[in-house]
Amino acid sequence: MGKRKVFLKTDLSIPQVEHSHDANGSVIVFPEVIPPVHTRVDFGRNATRSRGIDFAFWYGVGIDSITYACQRQTERFLAQQDTGVEASSVASFCKGGLRHFLNYMILRATALSRELTLNDIDRALIDDFLGYLAGLGITTLSQSTHYTGMKCVLHALGRRGIISLVTTGDDATFPRNPFPNSGKSKGETPLPKRQRQAFTSALKQAILPIWNEDAFVTGELLAYALLTVALHTGRNATPLLEMGHDCLRAHPKDNSVFLVLWKRRGHSSSKVALRAESATERRLESTPTIKTNIERLIRRVLAHSETLRAEAPNDIKDCVWLYRVHRGPGVGTVIVLTDSALKLAAKKLVTDYGLVDTDGQPLRINISRLRKTFANRIFELLAGDLMTTAIALGNTPQVAGRNYLASSADARRNWQFMGEIMVQELLSRTIGATYKTTPMGRCGDPVNGQYAPKREGEACFSFLNCLRCKHYAVTGDDLHRLFSFYFRVFAERTRMNKRRWAQEYAHIPRLIDDYIVAEGLRRGTFKSASVEAAREQARRDPHLFWSSDVVESLEMFA
Repeated sequence: MGKRKVFLKTDLSIPQVEHSHDANGSVIVFPEVIPPVHTRVDFGRNATRSRGIDFAFWYGVGIDSITYACQRQTERFLAQQDTGVEASSVASFCKGGLRHFLNYMILRATALSRELTLNDIDRALIDDFLGYLAGLGITTLSQSTHYTGMKCVLHALGRRGIISLVTTGDDATFPRNPFPNSGKSKGETPLPKRQRQAFTSALKQAILPIWNEDAFVTGELLAYALLTVALHTGRNATPLLEMGHDCLRAHPKDNSVFLVLWKRRGHSSSKVALRAESATERRLESTPTIKTNIERLIRRVLAHSETLRAEAPNDIKDCVWLYRVHRGPGVGTVIVLTDSALKLAAKKLVTDYGLVDTDGQPLRINISRLRKTFANRIFELLAGDLMTTAIALGNTPQVAGRNYLASSADARRNWQFMGEIMVQELLSRTIGATYKTTPMGRCGDPVNGQYAPKREGEACFSFLNCLRCKHYAVTGDDLHRLFSFYFRVFAERTRMNKRRWAQEYAHIPRLIDDYIVAEGLRRGTFKSASVEAAREQARRDPHLFWSSDVVESLEMFA
């Protein structure tokens, strides 16, 4: 029995580039379809401020077939054809790379005094366009972003045979790496502890009016509430801005709820477990200024937006962050919080509360920085548990370790002069009977030392700070303790990714080996046989203080 042929249905409403090929294989666009009836392409509501683009400007200026193909490809992207890009990405392509590309095409057509067609797009043209971008006086990162947007559009046309696409060799249509190292920017950094505390305190004060029953909820107040949610959940800006009215879901554990957000890029949902307000707290009406309950804050915002949904446009009815315009154009209308409004509110918060960084400059606040702050705080609280931190972020351990966990500035500062301090103590020859034995060696002043509590009758138990304390000293008799610590540091290597180990911890054993011990041997403070014996003893039978996970995390690195 023969196989039955299956005919695929084609949606004729999907935009197509009406074209044919001549005898030489060149693409010919039918002239009767240029320009199309509608030259404006609407993006709809998306995460950017752009809502559409009109291609009319680029018709009738010598690049009609190129403009037509780019318009149709943009429409296909919005129809979820060829590749799964979001409307916000299409808006970025058009606003940046595609706009610059078509402007360059006009200049090229004018210079050549002829009509440019799709067959003119080759490697030489792309190289010239890269030169055009460089001449705009914008940063390399901006040039790379515009080039990438243009490439996405042209590459999709090439895969469909609309333009000639060469993928390999020196004549490849697109150069392999036109902007080397442009993607290696440091990105945002997490907020240091004091700045995080100041920012959190300012947010608590700023959102106080939202708890008043008669409060007029402005866009600024909603932005402060969103920043609070971002700080405590570590979610990205777009999922938070697009929270729906069904974002809070039941959790199998009592006094807990799920915050469910939609991730556009991954086409999946993201769940964050939140502590729900208990019945006792509701009866006592606990003051939100003491400890902000995120679930209660979200429900307060939901209750406010519920009263505005009937007046909101259809495309934003299900959004959480609705508010009424109270001044300027459109006063009284219901709109939704946008990314630009969020940025303005963050700047106002910094100004109103005088938030500054370590250099005395206004503190830089954005969702990306709050996400990294959340990641590093979770990593700290979990004692270096990378796997659980990645789960909290909704990423893989590799992505979390590479992109979110920053090297601790305190760790680098604490250990920068560790070797010098130890050598100075070794060479001072001031170690005498007054030094008391500690798990790390000896201490000259356990009561009033650098890290002692300095309270009457209390001795210092901050043993993990010994190596950076000016009262610390070590002799040949203390090598067993020192090497026990040495191997304990190596044990930390299995609890983190390679990059973090290399940045923060790998230098510590190296300092002990190549600087401290080597200098002690050279000066005659240590004997070679004693060093090897202590090292082997520490490997086989470490000092009791360092033999087990007495301290789940080496706080001295924090």
